[in-house]
Amino acid sequence: MPVCQKDKKIFYLDEKLCPYCGEKLIEPSLTDNFLKSFLEIDDKILKRFKDIRAKTIIEAKKLNQHPKFIKAIGITGSMRFINDKAKENSSSEFLVSKALAELKTLGVKTELLPLRKFNIQPCRACYSTTNTQCHFYCSCYPKGTKAGDDMSNILYDKVLGADIILFGTPVNNFKISTLMAAFIDRCISLDGSLAPADPKNPKNRELNIKHTKFVELMAEPKIPGSGYLKRFIGKAAGIFVTGHEEGASMLISQLFMTFNNYGMAFPSWSHMYAMSSVLLDTAEDKPIVTSPAYIEEAKQIARNTLTLAKLLRKEKTTAWLYDNSAD
Repeated sequence: MPVCQKDKKIFYLDEKLCPYCGEKLIEPSLTDNFLKSFLEIDDKILKRFKDIRAKTIIEAKKLNQHPKFIKAIGITGSMRFINDKAKENSSSEFLVSKALAELKTLGVKTELLPLRKFNIQPCRACYSTTNTQCHFYCSCYPKGTKAGDDMSNILYDKVLGADIILFGTPVNNFKISTLMAAFIDRCISLDGSLAPADPKNPKNRELNIKHTKFVELMAEPKIPGSGYLKRFIGKAAGIFVTGHEEGASMLISQLFMTFNNYGMAFPSWSHMYAMSSVLLDTAEDKPIVTSPAYIEEAKQIARNTLTLAKLLRKEKTTAWLYDNSAD
């Protein structure tokens, strides 16, 4: 890709002149001397950038290694619990649990993860500064430290170990639940992020901008992990939404677009919306949205995700293509 040596900018279009300074663009030879000069870094930092790249390539290769048993997790975003304020259990969680139970009868290892039971701190929006300001594991809440939360310490690894992920959320004000939104925001660390260039000062903005440019220059489409690594890639997904009235289609669309962009795969008939009616009182919702018809639909979605998960295992996880130079 062409670069401007004066402005230290990288371009993706077939430009001849830099639109900022008018200098002639060049197609660089990515030697160590060029990288040090263009990025204005020394040998030590260049080595660190290369080490991160090499380790991420190894991590990408491990994505193609599957354990014998298929693992499914259910991630539910409802606060409702019979011993809490609502005095009722979650309907969306109920349907996800029925789907997991169906998978268990088919030999799948399953685990239900109600997000209300975990301490998930809000995303600090590092990614918007520059791609490599956001890290994996999340450096805002470092794993294994006093600052670490359950997203860093527990849930990232649960996601990494799953072949199937079932997402369940109620309709809250025409949108996904607060818990599910917090979970999704923190999943940005799984969606391409790399190890910090400076572990002692991970939010070194100037250095991370240079690391981002290094990744843009060095990412190779045919070498998974040579750029950014999307860790949801090759996982099968299902969506379960419950509600009293409008909003289910918007939730499903949002979840589908987000997790498909993260790299997840959706089988045919992979979502459901168990809805009640505005003509009924909300106290009458539960017998409707947890009825046998919806339970059967949940089981069908479970079987569809399992079929897809088995098909996905027949191909290398890293065979799925995306632009790994741009997170």
